[in-house]
Amino acid sequence: MKGLIRPTFAIMGSGGMGGYIGAKLHQAGYDVSFIARGAHLEAMTQFGLHIEEPGDEFVIHPIQATAKPEEIGEVDYVIFAVKLWDTIAAARQCQGLLGPETAVLSMQNGVDPEEILGNVIGSAHVMGAVAEVGANIVKPGAVRRYSPTASLRFGELDQSPSLRANRFKDAVAAIGFEADHAENINVTIWDKFLFLVATSAVNCVTGQTIGVIRKDPDTRSLLSQLMKEVMLIANAKGVPLSEDNIKARLNYVDTLTEDARMSMAVDLQRGNRLELPWLSGAVSRMGRDLNIPTPTNNFVFAALKHRIDGNN
Repeated sequence: MKGLIRPTFAIMGSGGMGGYIGAKLHQAGYDVSFIARGAHLEAMTQFGLHIEEPGDEFVIHPIQATAKPEEIGEVDYVIFAVKLWDTIAAARQCQGLLGPETAVLSMQNGVDPEEILGNVIGSAHVMGAVAEVGANIVKPGAVRRYSPTASLRFGELDQSPSLRANRFKDAVAAIGFEADHAENINVTIWDKFLFLVATSAVNCVTGQTIGVIRKDPDTRSLLSQLMKEVMLIANAKGVPLSEDNIKARLNYVDTLTEDARMSMAVDLQRGNRLELPWLSGAVSRMGRDLNIPTPTNNFVFAALKHRIDGNN
């Protein structure tokens, strides 16, 4: 495997979040290969990857970027950041990146990816992770981070200590992120899910930015209602989320830039496919299975379901 001294990385899905994380790793001197496609890959290859973040901007050029993961070879860590509907296909493409100890960390939305990844590549390769990094592609080859801070929370799914988790923590700290080796990464994954379900839903249904949504009492209340339904589902599954998680997430919403939009709202605006079935749609599905009412998420799913496949 590569990276016997310094770990190596592959970014499977170099969009907003994946592109930003990979760029920061590259900036810190790590060996990073970016996997992308289409106009974004073409722009990255020709002009590099342009990053805008609060207080700074930089360009990575030349860049190791490809549409073919098999060209990269084994790496120590795969940052897995594809859209949720691509999880199985992209996981199959990861096979050539895997050595015996390679960790694949899903930075995706939702609460399903780790199980899906484990079924495809083997659960031993999967490490739980949550990226608190708000970033979008603003045009091919350019990514903008809109969140005021950036953090990565991670851990083995069985909660065991591991050398690869410690090495990952060192890399995350080196790029200036908050690095949190979570005691129970499953709780952390659900806590982010609570936030993403609500903000994505209200962004999309209202067509408004986070700044507008959080200031209006009605839409702020809507955020709370959506989060509470996620909390009830989590509790039924043995995940101890509480009203404190909701309060903390609403406080986090207040720190985002005025013009922030979640990635699903950006996709809706651009006529792209939506992750709705894995967000409010997943809450509705789990609610039916558990006999827990989820009327607010049901409404969001009904209101947006005709746009799931985009309009291109």
